[in-house]
Amino acid sequence: QVQLLESGGGLVQPGGSLRLSCAASGSFVMINVMGWYRQAPGKQRELVAAHTRTGSTNYSDSVKGRFTISRDDAKSPVYLQMNSLKPEDTAVYFCYAAGIWREGDFDANAYWGQGTQVTVSS
Repeated sequence: QVQLLESGGGLVQPGGSLRLSCAASGSFVMINVMGWYRQAPGKQRELVAAHTRTGSTNYSDSVKGRFTISRDDAKSPVYLQMNSLKPEDTAVYFCYAAGIWREGDFDANAYWGQGTQVTVSS
């Protein structure tokens, strides 16, 4: 099992910045993919950004150029730097981890954090 603990959400004015953090705990050697989804009221959960253990990144078109995902290595926390925030970025942001390597074992399941609220409003 892997537990994900998110932090960094809050209320910010349009044009402002926030940095989300997500740390994984539990027994693992490395994690293939970590990233962020978000879900706004009445909408489906959507991918925001993902980071693979090889360093590749993927972003939703709606956040490209404004958000940056980072992770030092395959065991490190994942961060989401969010700049130039817009009201439409308001949502609950969920951290996820997929492809967990343990000693002698591979877990293909995806794990989710509890979510952290991001509200962009004046």
